[in-house]
Amino acid sequence: MFQISKDYAPPFKMIEPFFVLGSIFYFLGTIILLFLHPKSGHFDFSIVGWAHWFLLGFVMMIIFGAMAQLVPVVVEVGHFAVDLYYIIWPLLLLGVLGMVSSFWFAPWLLPYGGLLVLVSMLIFLFETFMTLKKAQNITLTVKTVYWANIFLLIGILSGFFMTLAIGNGFDINLTKWLKAHAMLVLGGYVTLTIIGISMVLLPMFGLAHGFDDKPVNRAFKVMIVGVILYVVSTLISFYFATMLAWIVIFVAIANYFYQIYLIYKVRARKKEDIWSKSMFAGFFSLALAFIFGFFNLFIESEQLLLAVAWFLIVGFFGFLITGHLYKIIPFLVWFERFSPLVGKQKVPMLHEMVPVRDAEFEFYFSASGVVIAGFGLMLGSEDIFKGGVLLLVVGAFFLVKSVFWMLRFK
Repeated sequence: MFQISKDYAPPFKMIEPFFVLGSIFYFLGTIILLFLHPKSGHFDFSIVGWAHWFLLGFVMMIIFGAMAQLVPVVVEVGHFAVDLYYIIWPLLLLGVLGMVSSFWFAPWLLPYGGLLVLVSMLIFLFETFMTLKKAQNITLTVKTVYWANIFLLIGILSGFFMTLAIGNGFDINLTKWLKAHAMLVLGGYVTLTIIGISMVLLPMFGLAHGFDDKPVNRAFKVMIVGVILYVVSTLISFYFATMLAWIVIFVAIANYFYQIYLIYKVRARKKEDIWSKSMFAGFFSLALAFIFGFFNLFIESEQLLLAVAWFLIVGFFGFLITGHLYKIIPFLVWFERFSPLVGKQKVPMLHEMVPVRDAEFEFYFSASGVVIAGFGLMLGSEDIFKGGVLLLVVGAFFLVKSVFWMLRFK
């Protein structure tokens, strides 16, 4: 268990905007889905724009805020230059709005929004690498964060290269570069970050100790090999190696699944709360993406591919992030406002700082929405897809309501 010290923790007012903006992006992103068609191809700019809205505005915004708190705790040293986080979120916010607007309305403006996103992420990467450089205890989590940020660096550079190509009409194979870019960011950065950080958060929140961590160590190494193999083979059009890369990635994910099972078996906290339910929903979504992705290797179907992306991004990434917000935000608020009062007056318990009813509404509406909309995508049915999205919109509303309730807790 990591000891959290005031010396390591950044000011809460620095992290708060990341969670506020991330939850708002999530809510608005679900509404935007109502205007998209389930039969649109994954290269359609309306889909690409939404994907960047969700991944940059929600996923990256929340991850950056969480990493501001978790990186110094994991490394057990202070930030290199923590004040840089005050300029990361405004640049990322403007960059996301600029990029998405360009995808939807004016592709020639893409380089400008892309440049703002690039600068914000380069600042984040610089600060993170310099903080990691001070680490004395090189744990698996430290190694995953290091490698994840290397993939993020390459991924954002490739993404900016594509914005220049689209904005200026350069003749490049966008299909190859988009696949490589997506793998670097989703498989390399987001997935490796989740693997590493979950080895801190899952045992901590589930009170799990004494489990074998060999599977996650294998998953970490195999995932790195799979991502590199996929990116290189895709760019040079080596189809056999690309197929092999997918098999390697499936092996990595299978090892990670097994690690989660081992943690689940030895957990001391058996009571199911909104966090544990979200984890179940997230890993169930990952299993669906895993299964459909395997079939997509042999049955090339645009609808099946969209369903894989849906269950991975909205299901797995979405539930893991929203579920952890119900743990991270109350802890940060308690740590900032109530920890100095311990021993002086009565202070609230962490579970009292979660709006249980709203959180339950958020979970059940979101879970049913993800499943229904996902199968609507797979079937190419607009009615089923948008029916599921409506449920997701209601769930997202309760998420935003819950986030603001927890942030304002007095």
